[in-house]
Amino acid sequence: MRYRPFAVTTILLVISCVVAQAQTPAAAKKYFQQGAKNFAEGNLGVAFENYSRAIEISSRLDSRKPATSELLRPNNLTSSNEAEGITVIDPFTAVAYANRGLVRHQQHDIDGAIADFNAAIRISPGLAEAYLGRGVAYRVKGDREKALADFDRSIAINHRLTEAYVDRADLHLDKGELEAALSDLNVALKLNPRLAESHYLLGHLHLAKKEYVAAIASFDRAIELKPEMASAYYGRGTSRMTLSQFDSAIADFDRAIELNSELPNTYMNRGLALLLKHEDARAQKDFEQCLALNPKLKAELEKRIELAKELRMRNR
Repeated sequence: MRYRPFAVTTILLVISCVVAQAQTPAAAKKYFQQGAKNFAEGNLGVAFENYSRAIEISSRLDSRKPATSELLRPNNLTSSNEAEGITVIDPFTAVAYANRGLVRHQQHDIDGAIADFNAAIRISPGLAEAYLGRGVAYRVKGDREKALADFDRSIAINHRLTEAYVDRADLHLDKGELEAALSDLNVALKLNPRLAESHYLLGHLHLAKKEYVAAIASFDRAIELKPEMASAYYGRGTSRMTLSQFDSAIADFDRAIELNSELPNTYMNRGLALLLKHEDARAQKDFEQCLALNPKLKAELEKRIELAKELRMRNR
């Protein structure tokens, strides 16, 4: 089963403040830098306020429009005209909107994130990262076509934006378009061979093609580059289980769960590996935990348990 416990679209680019120009107020730059710092430290609420202040200071409004504080309310920017009425001093403001969109994404306010990316794009239509961020948000909402259009646009603007190729490859892989996914991953790996997510997705591509040894090698590289990547251990464990390397697979699932205990499919696969090792009691505990996290997996789990039991019988 091709399952990615969490999407590669968690790659979110906080854009630096290099676009700030001479006319950018010093206070706006200060709040922007504080926003980036707080975002990196996981202080999302504070980062949101930092970026909001940077936007407010670096913009001025037409007197016929609502006050800036009205435009900055989380639920107000909801259409393609979010930036209507804002006269931009410099492109800095677009970047502040884009980065605040990333904060909103992390806060699970996907509609608010899209609103901020729309504002950034309206202000600065050439900001590739804003299209990338919006594409990621559309992907979360399940709108593949809009996501693909934004990834395409991001790459058209900046053909060296590695993360855009990775996110587009992830989308192609999700749609079963293996060659298109491979093409994008090849470009991403050429641009940045040290991005763990590229190797991780390549591992899933090999899994989809039943190239299990190659899959393990790709997941090995992803883990080497990002040892805390729980989903890479899951992928490697799945590959090893397919090759009947049950002890190694279980060790990988153990590590994945240690890093992230909220991944139901990891419990499912570890339970199946334990079942194939005739450790039924331990397997049952994993199956129960899998369903506790995601009851919708019940039918799939039951089917896989039956297949595992048939395989166990044949291998007696």
